[in-house]
Amino acid sequence: MGLVYLVRRTLFVFILAVLFAYLLSPLVDLLDRFLPTRTRTPALGLAYIIILGAAVLAGIEIGSLVVEQAHRFVKDFPNMIQSWQKPSPGAPPWFNNAKANAVEKIRTAITERTTDLLSALPQAGLRFITVASDLIYVIIIPILAFFFLKDGRAIRQHFLELLDAGPRRALADEVLADINVLLARYMRALVVLSLAAFTAYAIVFAIMGVPYGVLLAALGGLLEFIPMLGPLTAGSAIFLVAFLSGSHALVVLIFLLGYRVVQDYILSPRLMERGVEVHPLLALFGVFAGAEVAGVAGTFLSVPVLAMVRILYLRFRKVRLHTGSSPLKDLAPETREP
Repeated sequence: MGLVYLVRRTLFVFILAVLFAYLLSPLVDLLDRFLPTRTRTPALGLAYIIILGAAVLAGIEIGSLVVEQAHRFVKDFPNMIQSWQKPSPGAPPWFNNAKANAVEKIRTAITERTTDLLSALPQAGLRFITVASDLIYVIIIPILAFFFLKDGRAIRQHFLELLDAGPRRALADEVLADINVLLARYMRALVVLSLAAFTAYAIVFAIMGVPYGVLLAALGGLLEFIPMLGPLTAGSAIFLVAFLSGSHALVVLIFLLGYRVVQDYILSPRLMERGVEVHPLLALFGVFAGAEVAGVAGTFLSVPVLAMVRILYLRFRKVRLHTGSSPLKDLAPETREP
């Protein structure tokens, strides 16, 4: 356990590589069916070219809009705060006083954060070096995913061959098959839900004339990868921007609530399907516990980890019901007195 703790960053990188491999796996399998080769390497190379081209195209078409709107938002935010501080015509005095006090607190907080930022500038060089060193993982993760896609089946077979033929190997084979289906469905669902959120937000915000629509849609789509807390954070930020800019804040709030109902009770159950079912209470516990243990990484991995624990529980429960005794006892090697 101590060794696992010491190499936790490396383990997280390898976990991200495995999840990225599951994202590419459907495309690689599709290309592998049509390419007349005996190995998966040509299909892997073509899949990487397609993904890289799509990423560059999306960065050019959407990324430029996001960056432009982000710069505009940073420039306009002080003016939005100042305009919101003005008394509302026809409103009671207590409402205008409360609004002025709230704006003053926001302005004080921004000033304090700006002072802290300026005082931290001498250390900015060291922080930049740390961030730059982390960027290497953007290159390492696709490389690791390439090897997982290329040799994943052989790795699984070698692992099963370490176990003796019998109930132990059969149980391990079934558990690995269930985890394989789980991760494939989970990553597919995350990507589809993220794209669906971005598309819905971008279209609705463009129709309603909400400023910084593409930036807010990109924020909502990215935060879909963090269970529960991500959509809540994105929704709060979107409502706050709409409220400060005076862009139909009530209508935006109704849309966000309605979309959450559609996503959580229609889209997500259909995409996750069976095998990724985690009770909401257990999911909430996993999200908060994962955040305490490993921050954002723990939050991101909490749901699939809990789903894997559920798979192990169901498999061991099935063995216990069939045999009438503990699975560990049945699968353990025999011990005899000398």
